[in-house]
Amino acid sequence: MFQLHPRLAADTCWLGDLPLCRVLLARDSQYPWLILVPRVAELREIHHLSADLRHQLMDESCLVAEVMETVLQPDKINVGALGNLVPQLHLHHVARFTSDIAWPGPIWGAHPSVPYADKEMQTQVAYWRERLCAVSCFTSGSE
Repeated sequence: MFQLHPRLAADTCWLGDLPLCRVLLARDSQYPWLILVPRVAELREIHHLSADLRHQLMDESCLVAEVMETVLQPDKINVGALGNLVPQLHLHHVARFTSDIAWPGPIWGAHPSVPYADKEMQTQVAYWRERLCAVSCFTSGSE
């Protein structure tokens, strides 16, 4: 049975679900940052998925990246599956701008996280849910 890793649960807010993946918003306010987590129990690596699920993961990743690109018009979308601290497979989707605090380097370890204030987090959750709901296969979460 799928369970979200405790660190992901602490560092993110649930936006909703795509057919395969849970969609999360990172709590770090310094970057627009969405995370996809395939809802498959004890999954650690992309190559552990069946070919069909790998294709589904890529389709959902591209869909999220396209939404981010359309609404934010960033200089770059960084997509990565690192998993050094959180072994559960998850894909980071970070919109990067030449004006962001870590540009042009990686965001990891560059600067301490700056969490959204409660009201701003609510605003961001509503913003991303609205944009993702335009995608027919997205089911909005509720908290």
